[in-house]
Amino acid sequence: MKEEKILERSICSYENNSQRYVFKSKRKFDLQYSQIYAVRLMSMRKRLECASKAKWGENVSVKQLVNVKIDEKCVIIGTLFRKMELQPSIIKEIALEEGVLPLPPSSKYISADDELILEEQQQRITLTGNLDLQHAVTGTIIAVYGCESKAGKFNVDEFSFACLPKQSNVNIDQSLANNEDRYVLFISGLGIGSKYGDLFNLQLLVDLITGNLGSSQEQEMFSLVSRVIIAGDALSSNTQDKDSTKVAKYLSRNTQAKSVDAIKSLDDILVQLGSSVHVDIMPGEYDPTNQFLPQQPLHKCMLPKAHSYSTVQSVTNPYDCTVGGMRIHGTSGQNINNIYQFSGYENRLEILESTLNFSHLSPTSPDTLSCYPYFTEDPFILQDCPHVYFAGNQPEFATKQIQGTDGQSVSIICIPTFETTNTCVMVNLRDLSCRPHTIQTKLE
Repeated sequence: MKEEKILERSICSYENNSQRYVFKSKRKFDLQYSQIYAVRLMSMRKRLECASKAKWGENVSVKQLVNVKIDEKCVIIGTLFRKMELQPSIIKEIALEEGVLPLPPSSKYISADDELILEEQQQRITLTGNLDLQHAVTGTIIAVYGCESKAGKFNVDEFSFACLPKQSNVNIDQSLANNEDRYVLFISGLGIGSKYGDLFNLQLLVDLITGNLGSSQEQEMFSLVSRVIIAGDALSSNTQDKDSTKVAKYLSRNTQAKSVDAIKSLDDILVQLGSSVHVDIMPGEYDPTNQFLPQQPLHKCMLPKAHSYSTVQSVTNPYDCTVGGMRIHGTSGQNINNIYQFSGYENRLEILESTLNFSHLSPTSPDTLSCYPYFTEDPFILQDCPHVYFAGNQPEFATKQIQGTDGQSVSIICIPTFETTNTCVMVNLRDLSCRPHTIQTKLE
């Protein structure tokens, strides 16, 4: 009789680098949001100066707006602002109050009539000329080369972003150095509590990961998964009761919020995973934590059974960690979805790549995507270039390998919503290749 092969779970070294996203003191919401733009500009100005000299020569003149002369070629560095007539505003709320029909909601709020404005700490100026209006994103720090016209506008010849930050030297695990496969599995948008969904496909995936299902080849492959990262929206949007007449139902007898059953189901799922593999769960738009970025970890009291396992941990969104020596950084997707709405980008993968070139995770915060009013820092600035850069809750799977000018190599990944695609993504830390894995079931 053939002896059954015993598989052991592969493990990799791990470090959580997300401390800057954790609130360490009492939060203050009486601060001005203008300060975060000032901090962003001051923190990134040196990078933009270096990028300008690398692109236009060491002798290029970098000036502040107050010192710019008419028709003098120079570089100015500032924060880009896209003035959009279609951008939602308080006017909508007033229109509702006055009984006036407001503008219908839209997936895009840009138009050909949008204006681009460059802001410094003291002045601002309208930009004209050679500009990529289609891909302009509010909140990015940009360097523009050109001259000011007599009309008081800055005519742009060329422009530059900060580009990819430096990538730290990799101290990879011995197993990866020996050319062995080690995987990190990403899953996003579980949609537990969905009005139309069920947990059947999710349970099949859990059984595959834990080795309770699949062929011998599949079991061997999934045994090489050293970590599972759940990238937001574990709970469905259906668990959020938007009916204001039911706000007090938590105090009513014999009633229970939809999210209560959903969080219990999530707890059970995490228990199964945590008994076999390390799991990091990030919050998302519909999960029970703060809605503004950075989102704080889901509280342990919500997942009591899962957090009894040392292998399960709640983490922030955005999330930054090192697994097997490889830097992994990403979000639950709100930043990418927001840029999609307020720019001309149509490809989500291009947006991911652009944020790397901007050296900023969420440039549209706080203008169109809410974030905490930081006063002395901007934690969304990318200080180190990751090896894996991901965004959860995207319409479909997509990936691309990009190379930086200083030898950086990054695998960028759009993690699809599992609720609608039944797809997770496996990233091989050995070579940063990734592939989707789809649970295909059809019950008659």
